[in-house]
Amino acid sequence: MTGFVYQMPTKIISGRDCLTGRGELLRPLGKKALIVTGRSSSENGALADAVTALRNNGREFSVFDGVRPNPTLDCVQAGAEQARKTGAEFVVGIGGGSALDAAKAVAVLARQPRPDEEIFSGGWSEDVLPVAAVPTTAGTGSEVTQYAVLTNDFAKTKTSISSPAFFPKLAFLDGKYMLGLGRAVTVNTAADALSHAVEGMFTLRSTPLSDLAALESVRILFSLFPKLEEENFRLSCEDRDELLYASMLAGTVIAQSGTTAVHAMGYPLTYHHGTPHGEANGILLGEMLALCAERLPERTEKILAAAGLKTTGEFKAALKRVLRSDAAYTREELERYAREAAKNPKLAGVTYRPDEEDLLRIYLESGLVKKEGTGAGV
Repeated sequence: MTGFVYQMPTKIISGRDCLTGRGELLRPLGKKALIVTGRSSSENGALADAVTALRNNGREFSVFDGVRPNPTLDCVQAGAEQARKTGAEFVVGIGGGSALDAAKAVAVLARQPRPDEEIFSGGWSEDVLPVAAVPTTAGTGSEVTQYAVLTNDFAKTKTSISSPAFFPKLAFLDGKYMLGLGRAVTVNTAADALSHAVEGMFTLRSTPLSDLAALESVRILFSLFPKLEEENFRLSCEDRDELLYASMLAGTVIAQSGTTAVHAMGYPLTYHHGTPHGEANGILLGEMLALCAERLPERTEKILAAAGLKTTGEFKAALKRVLRSDAAYTREELERYAREAAKNPKLAGVTYRPDEEDLLRIYLESGLVKKEGTGAGV
């Protein structure tokens, strides 16, 4: 076994009503909180639980609920300004990946203000407000990563900022907040988690521990695929807990390994066309794994075994049944996105070493070329 470094500083608290039941864990973070969230948290009960936990432990708070999907720099700058004005000493992020990423960005910008044009230049210090994360979707794993993915209008894509200081101090996992999620959001976020687990197996930074988490995440997600395929879609609270656990595991994977080609290729589909992030990843993941099977068959076989499958064809078919995506783009667009993705730093540590031709092949063989006269892919 080769040497490795594994860092996971986030304390994970899992279980029913864990936020209100273990709210005392918030006390060491500070006396004044800024809750960063979107509007859905008031509907799923997470915001009310956070307010209860803070009040029960004598903490003051204000709420910034301006987060929307794919958070912009205007959004996180406004949140950071509110944090400074209210004297917030810590941040509670509530929501899906967008809200949690925004919370981490707010936490750093509150202490390290920067103009928009310098936000993606790196070089962050450790002077960051502590963050407690409460995920209300199961996909990004942002509650256990050091990344914050933001809309980058300068580069016309999505770009992550990162630092070890961005890891949340606490992550509260409770599947009850996801009971009201519809099929599309549930499936797309599950596909995002799956992409994290699979991509994390094919980077130079993967470790034996991250591989274990990746394979367990794949196993759990595929065990739930039959329920995700059902026409009369319905998941129990326990099923939601399992999805959330699998997402968290996959988050710990990319915290060590980072993401790879699928994310680099999916970002322009989201930025330019509004394709949900998880769906964009999911429709590309099968062909990426097929390429990996040619170049790294042993690792691919481990993933297939964890999924209970024998071939990459079965893997692709399972994803198509679950996603039911009709996303489609022109060939010219896909050629441009392949050129752009080939320059993405995410490809530097990829063990299967895809080039621009490989990336275009993944796009095309994923059936994404728009048919003439329709909006559907081939």
